[in-house]
Amino acid sequence: MAEITAGMVKELREKTDAPMMECKRALSEAAGDMDRAEEILRVKLGSKASKAAGRVAAEGLVATYFSGDGKVAALVEVNCETDFVAKNDDFQAFCRNLAELIGKSDPSDVTALAALTLGDKTVEATRAALVGKIGENLSIRRFVRMAARGRIGSYVHGGAKIGVLVDLVGADEQLAKDLAMHIAASKPKSLDASGVPAELLDTERRIAIEKAKEAGKPEAMLEKIAEGTVQKYLKEVTLLGQTFVKDDKQTVEQLLKARNASVAAFTLYVVGEGIEKKQSDFAAEVAAQAAAAKKP
Repeated sequence: MAEITAGMVKELREKTDAPMMECKRALSEAAGDMDRAEEILRVKLGSKASKAAGRVAAEGLVATYFSGDGKVAALVEVNCETDFVAKNDDFQAFCRNLAELIGKSDPSDVTALAALTLGDKTVEATRAALVGKIGENLSIRRFVRMAARGRIGSYVHGGAKIGVLVDLVGADEQLAKDLAMHIAASKPKSLDASGVPAELLDTERRIAIEKAKEAGKPEAMLEKIAEGTVQKYLKEVTLLGQTFVKDDKQTVEQLLKARNASVAAFTLYVVGEGIEKKQSDFAAEVAAQAAAAKKP
């Protein structure tokens, strides 16, 4: 049997907010498998156990660029260590310049972007110089360049912590903006069911079955219950299945059909999403420094 350490219990508790002993029992049942232990807690405790899954854990900004004719747009996320630096003028200018460079040069990935020229030196040299000037590590995390099939709607929210681009075919500029705002608020994982990873659906199905078993549901009903849970999940995480934020009487799919429009693509960036940020215990640091100062 795998050894369940205090560190493992602490990590699971931070991810789920579940009681310490529940975390320890779940890890024991899962033989130390962190993902399986989280599933076990979700079965026992419900959605509370996954509330930390979307927690923003790193600082930085998103920046956008649009070509003069509005047919090309770019969105980039750049990370830094503190929110203080995210408000720095030089850092913000670097983000804007990157977005413009992406839109105009169409690099294939972050490595290719780093090799491009920005001003009189490469992007990587510019980044390194900015690190030296500001005193914090900076990283270009991800970007997208969108060439529109229709019209591009955009929305940046929360002090440039959330950024959205959406390519809307048909309809008008206002609907494109409304959809971008909807995406920022509702955070869909994909356009439709075809874009949802199979492993996510398998997880939802497995949890639904385990919950149904614990509730004493008949074996013959388990698959039907699981399928209903998966369909509900798909409505929550797909753009077309979600209820439109400005009209709760229709889904986004129904709205688009009524307007004879369609979404060709969309991108949503939430700064720091999925990045674990180092947590520091200030009191412990002070105590350690005080103890060190007493040593001869």
